[in-house]
Amino acid sequence: MTMRTSTTLLQRVADTVRALSVDAVEQARSGHPGLPLGCAEIGAVLFAEVLRHDPGWPGWPDRDRLVLSAGHGSMWLYSLLHLTGYPLPLDELRRFRQLDSLTPGHPEHGRTPGVETTTGPLGQGFANAVGMALAEAMLSATYNRPGFPVVDHRTWVLASDGDMMEGVASEAASLAGHLRLGKLKVIYDHNQISIEGSTELAFSEDVARRFEAYGWRVTTVDGHDIEALRAALAWAVADESRPSLIVARTHLAYKSPKQDQAEAHGAPLGPEAARALKERIGFPPDRPFWVPEEVRALFAERRAAWEEASRSWQALWENWSRAFPELRRRWDEAMAGQLPGDLASALPSWDPARPVATRVAGGRVLQALAERVPYLVGGSADLAPSTHTFMEGLGSVGPGQYSGRNLHFGVREHAMGAILNGLSLHGGLRPFGSTFLVFSDYMRPPIRLAAMMRLPVLYVFTHDSIYVGEDGPTHQPVEHLEALRAIPGLEVWRPADAAETGLAWLAALERRDGPCALVLTRQGVPAVPVEGSDGAQRQREGVRAGAYVVRGLDAARVDVTLVASGSEVATALEAAGRLEQEGLRVRVVSVPCRERLAAMPPELRRRLLAHPSPCVVVEAGVGSGWGWLVGERAELVGVTRFGESAPAAQAAAAVGLTVDRVVEAARRLVGPR
Repeated sequence: MTMRTSTTLLQRVADTVRALSVDAVEQARSGHPGLPLGCAEIGAVLFAEVLRHDPGWPGWPDRDRLVLSAGHGSMWLYSLLHLTGYPLPLDELRRFRQLDSLTPGHPEHGRTPGVETTTGPLGQGFANAVGMALAEAMLSATYNRPGFPVVDHRTWVLASDGDMMEGVASEAASLAGHLRLGKLKVIYDHNQISIEGSTELAFSEDVARRFEAYGWRVTTVDGHDIEALRAALAWAVADESRPSLIVARTHLAYKSPKQDQAEAHGAPLGPEAARALKERIGFPPDRPFWVPEEVRALFAERRAAWEEASRSWQALWENWSRAFPELRRRWDEAMAGQLPGDLASALPSWDPARPVATRVAGGRVLQALAERVPYLVGGSADLAPSTHTFMEGLGSVGPGQYSGRNLHFGVREHAMGAILNGLSLHGGLRPFGSTFLVFSDYMRPPIRLAAMMRLPVLYVFTHDSIYVGEDGPTHQPVEHLEALRAIPGLEVWRPADAAETGLAWLAALERRDGPCALVLTRQGVPAVPVEGSDGAQRQREGVRAGAYVVRGLDAARVDVTLVASGSEVATALEAAGRLEQEGLRVRVVSVPCRERLAAMPPELRRRLLAHPSPCVVVEAGVGSGWGWLVGERAELVGVTRFGESAPAAQAAAAVGLTVDRVVEAARRLVGPR
């Protein structure tokens, strides 16, 4: 959508963005004025003439996405969202950075209409945008038919020097170039100033040539020249065979007395400099948050055109729906995240006599679920043969080929996590990504942001413990379970056997208000024999609840409770057998999801753990988060140091993860009898 207006009026829009941004930062007495002042012309041309969106329908499925990767410049985005007519009133700009405002310090998805993703940690927004562009390409291949381009939009990014320094942006840009995501358009605010001063202190590479090597189209432009920006944006739209990078040379805090000074990056200009800026651009210095009438009128006119565009798409979509009712049904289910009602019936069955690695079980479960949930997509960071996450018969996404459902992220865990967020944010796909648990550290920032945004992203982490064995301490996760569990809103699932793995996958897939991590074994584990004639039913209900009794159902007859997750449930059961031979009454509780155990009503949790009997927690890792759940009369049999390169059983014994140690801990807690 290209709608031209006079250069003079566009300059007035740019200066309005400057004035509003400075007023908000001054009133808040904090913020980042440098980027909004330096990118005002970029915003004016982009919003007034290029973006295909409808402020009256922020969730329009076929809108262009705009990601402010340099989230510290949030007032640039808030000013433009307000001017173009999103439900962001001027009073909210006055409340910039204040409690419960719609204008937080960095953009937050779900809080402010028009904000596509939460940004601030540099590079994350860039990589999210790669995920959004990938989603557009995949959905276009799935739903479009000749004459019915119901998915046909672009993803725009405003990125900074800091974004270009971050490794996650480099990883994502490399993959985007490889995949030829031609509807991805990045504008690089190249002002050469960072917090410490000139970027020459630490950054002297030729970014344009680097992106050309990634396979991108690249051009350079004066970021303050409106006509040059128009031409550059038209150039980006004209050829969509590859992603496009516009290197916009700008001045930080342009037109202010503090232009090109590092202090203007993240601190208010101050009253005198703010006044001088307004005088220079012809704005009344004593009228904060003033918007010229001609700017209001311009965007009122634009809104009519944007509304017409969204109405035209709605008519196209309705005609497509009538022509292709089965596609429409699939669209509705995918956009709503609706699962088949009998999905549990798709879970595989297992031979209880045969040990199975939960990563292998997880692969069978994934295959079965993927065949029933057509919008489930994902892949691994070059580890699918090891994580068992390749979906047979469902095709792979590759350069210019987007109809498959298997994604190949390469050895790029950080970008994988952020791209998954972009896929989820776009809508219409349920993404998963996989790697070894020890490498979850490489993708922790996007996991944290997924939890913050309550995105239903799925992570499959295999090779989950000291039992990785011969690969040694570099590949044996010790602290990672606790590190993941410390992220608010992330559910961590560590099933004990093949049956629990299927139920955990199902529970994770059913969750819609946040991410889930499935943590699976490399080694084979025996089937968990659940006590009682109704054991299978109690297991189904118990896994969904997060914890359940495997052995020792009689709550009145419990001397000690053994609590475990994952492969250590088998260890706890073996220890229970030995303790029972000594006359002790033992309960064993499997905890596939500690977050759900923690969410139980306290009285229910106490009954489950047979309080006030003592507890021994068995887990192949640091277990510092268990204490408040299991009470004062408790002991942890865990791992408190890095492991050893040795066969799995020897590596576990070397760090004290043994049945003998569990038995000894239980004896100590019970005391003389």
